Amino acid sequence: MILLRSLRMTNVKPRNDKMVIGWREWVTFPGLLEEAVKAKIDSGARTSAVHAVDIQTFTERGAPHVSFILYPVQRRREPAVKCIAEIRDEREIMSSTGHRHPRYVIEIDVGLGGTTWPIEVTLADRALMGFRLLLGRQALKGGFLIDPSRSFIASRSFAEVSTKFTNER
Repeated sequence: MILLRSLRMTNVKPRNDKMVIGWREWVTFPGLLEEAVKAKIDSGARTSAVHAVDIQTFTERGAPHVSFILYPVQRRREPAVKCIAEIRDEREIMSSTGHRHPRYVIEIDVGLGGTTWPIEVTLADRALMGFRLLLGRQALKGGFLIDPSRSFIASRSFAEVSTKFTNER
């Protein structure tokens, strides 16, 4: 007979240099949006993705750029934010349905739990998905520990202050 004991994880302490976040958090785009975007923290996804529609490419000063519309509030078409960014790359991304699609990659600043840093995101139509922003491993590497049993750990104070948008989502 083999006796297995379950280990209680209540005494596990995070390393001092890592911020603990939940499986979903409120994330900001400083300088772009006043509202926070509800993001899914997805360590299974390598690359981050943001909801974008009406994606159009153009060249400015010899560099490839993209314009797109961002709808930060889930299941709403307002506010609509027109964005322009330089294209950093174009990659084949495997979607959650297992299909490969070419996507434009841009760099954008994100804020979470009082920290702001640049990340690469792909532009994708996420209208049918549960979150307008998916934060993947590359965006989170080195700085965070994910507690999959909790939500809105790092952004709790923002969610409480921003009740107007919290109630709409």
